[in-house]
Amino acid sequence: MTSLVHKELAGGIATITLDSPPNRNALSVRLLGDLERRLNWALTEPDVRVIVLTGAGPVFCSGADLKEQRVEPASGVGDAPVTASFPEILALIWESPKPVICRLNGTARAGGLGLVAACDFAIAPVTASFAFTEVRLGVVPAMISVPVLRRLDPRAAAEYFLTGEVFDAARAVEIGLLTRAVPAEELDAAVRHYAGMLLKGGPEALAITKRLVRELPGVSFEEGLRQMTALSAQRFTSEEGQEGIAAFMEKRPAKWVPS
Repeated sequence: MTSLVHKELAGGIATITLDSPPNRNALSVRLLGDLERRLNWALTEPDVRVIVLTGAGPVFCSGADLKEQRVEPASGVGDAPVTASFPEILALIWESPKPVICRLNGTARAGGLGLVAACDFAIAPVTASFAFTEVRLGVVPAMISVPVLRRLDPRAAAEYFLTGEVFDAARAVEIGLLTRAVPAEELDAAVRHYAGMLLKGGPEALAITKRLVRELPGVSFEEGLRQMTALSAQRFTSEEGQEGIAAFMEKRPAKWVPS
């Protein structure tokens, strides 16, 4: 059976593509299973330094595959396939030690926005539109709220979660859902720009800095200083830190930068 998610590796960048255009890359059980496998491959493949998540066709992801969500009235909650491996996928992206860039090839809705929010960077064409449509179906943006509410301005989250209103890419940047919105013809160049910068960072340093960005805001100021003082000393004396300093002093690329 043909996979609904494809992978490609070039120059340290793994591109993972949702490829189910007939249903607008909806999060079917099959697609989610393929996506989880591709993400695990990228996370364990030593040659992968940066992950790019994108889609085929005009839509990045339309959210849950609603055809799969129809259940018999007597069925229990556990019989709904909506969860499938989606929580594990969101966690894989959010906690990935390797930076993840979401290259939105187009519009995203509902569950698709969970993928967007879980990524470290999200770049979309200015023509893309977005909406949290769950309440209009009588359901809730439940699982995706975990990454999304860590990105969005609280007022904006209330506005769009509760109304289901469609908003454009400029507004998505303004409220924190997107990193950048660019003309469609500049999308690939913008993704290459960010990926190229990330490839210059030490793999260990990137992984630690990702965790720092996620966790440090919840730590008290005094405790944060204590922890970061120890971390700073550890990284300056680490093998990777010493290599980075040597490369800078010798005016050469660090060993981790792809040639």
